[in-house]
Amino acid sequence: MKRKALLLLTLFCVVSSVFSQSNYSARVLLIPLDDRPPCLQFPVKMGLVGDVSLVSPPRETLGRFLDYGKSDEIIRWIDTQKIDSFDAAIISMDMLAYGGLVASRVHETPLEEALKRVEIVKAIRRKSPKIKIYGSSVIMRLAPTGDGKNEAYREKLAKWAEVSPDENQKSLTQKLETEIPQKALENYKAARERNLKVNLYAAQLAKENVFDYLILSQDDAKPKGVHIKDRETLTKFVTSNGLSSRIAIQPGADEVSMLLLARSVTDKYNYRPKIKAVFSSETMADKEMPFEDRPLRKTVSFHLKAVGAREVNDMKDADIGFFVFTSRKEEGRAKTFANEIIAFSKQEKKGIIIADIDPIGDVQGGDIPFTEALKEENIFSKTYGYASWNTAGNVIGTALPHGLLYGVSKSVIKLHPQKQIATRMANAQTWFMMNRLLDDYSYHSIVRPMAAKMIRENQWNAFRLTDQQTQITEQFCKKELESIAIKTVENFYPKHIKHLKVGSLSFDLPWNRAFEAEIDCQIVKTNENAQPK
Repeated sequence: MKRKALLLLTLFCVVSSVFSQSNYSARVLLIPLDDRPPCLQFPVKMGLVGDVSLVSPPRETLGRFLDYGKSDEIIRWIDTQKIDSFDAAIISMDMLAYGGLVASRVHETPLEEALKRVEIVKAIRRKSPKIKIYGSSVIMRLAPTGDGKNEAYREKLAKWAEVSPDENQKSLTQKLETEIPQKALENYKAARERNLKVNLYAAQLAKENVFDYLILSQDDAKPKGVHIKDRETLTKFVTSNGLSSRIAIQPGADEVSMLLLARSVTDKYNYRPKIKAVFSSETMADKEMPFEDRPLRKTVSFHLKAVGAREVNDMKDADIGFFVFTSRKEEGRAKTFANEIIAFSKQEKKGIIIADIDPIGDVQGGDIPFTEALKEENIFSKTYGYASWNTAGNVIGTALPHGLLYGVSKSVIKLHPQKQIATRMANAQTWFMMNRLLDDYSYHSIVRPMAAKMIRENQWNAFRLTDQQTQITEQFCKKELESIAIKTVENFYPKHIKHLKVGSLSFDLPWNRAFEAEIDCQIVKTNENAQPK
């Protein structure tokens, strides 16, 4: 019943009224990394902000956590599509080759089979020579996925992957190798070797002009480890073939489809906004964030380049201010940085994008004092893009493309003569921003800690809930989130501008764990008269 309910969930939630899903300004084929919200729900809903309709395979073919995606069924589905009806395609090589991100971390798919599967990308190019094809291929992370069977050695294997290349860590490396099952270590090494060859093949497809643009994304990592050699191999291929303008090698994984979505739209309209990054802490900007191997400042620059924006050093030259908050541990900085954003919104006729990043790695959602200060001034109703979930790469890779899609809707597509199109884009923006506030902030920062307490008291595993435990947790979270959602939606706009209400809130834990939630809702305009100032 749980899976059936998920499959019945529509990805196209009504926002104020129902619009036709045809006749969008662009139509994009999406082969996602997996079926989690940031890989599927987020890009699909974000696309609507820029009047882009994303079409993906049936959800049941995309797998679910340890039930890997059905690559061959997806390939057969692609073969049934009228490829020349799409403006662009966004393709995860990991879904095609292995069945998704989790499947890519084990050596169950032989290299020959993986390479045979991804040949479908060439078929797409042959069928539609003019289509823009944007690809992603993940550089394997250090740690294996926790599957309930590898808990005794999973952390040791991750540590081995971090220290084994270091000549000064030979004794620790040898000790770890005696404690990790030999078969598990061999499987890990084989998966890494195979994945690197698929990464290189993806780069070769870019060289052959099959991919118009490719992101080789580094999944969770650290400044040192076995992934460094993989990255150096890929970097050498890119630079020696003069492909640095068409292949990006950067941190992240889950957010890459959103980055490529933004890239497809900025390419379509030649929209190249100038963006100035403003950090709450210059010191933190020069540090690596948790689960990443580059300084934050570089991660921001990588993502700006990936979406087709131009980074500038002076705000006077910018079209958009990108505010990056990393100062949760700095007393009073949440309020002062929020005040800077508020003042900017009042003084400058420029766009605003906000990324709220946890610099410690122990909180997945947004900072409460910072977010509440912004909510009090209704800043999110004026903001182009916002995110605050999980790693720095995830946050930046959601907020930035969100902001660019909205920038396109304001700067380019708003000139479209059909009022219906402008209306549905504005409604899509309201929904997506509200979803970020309900998911990234309200759930992860407020409701999830309460759910975690309940899970601990019941002695359940928050990362592997049973179906019954999941259902109980979902009911608990939905009840707690509903009251927050009502206030968040009602107070989104200043009262004299617009009145909104929330309806039909749904809450699901799609992978039977509290780590991510799929939240859907209706945002309804009320008939109440706006109040005078």
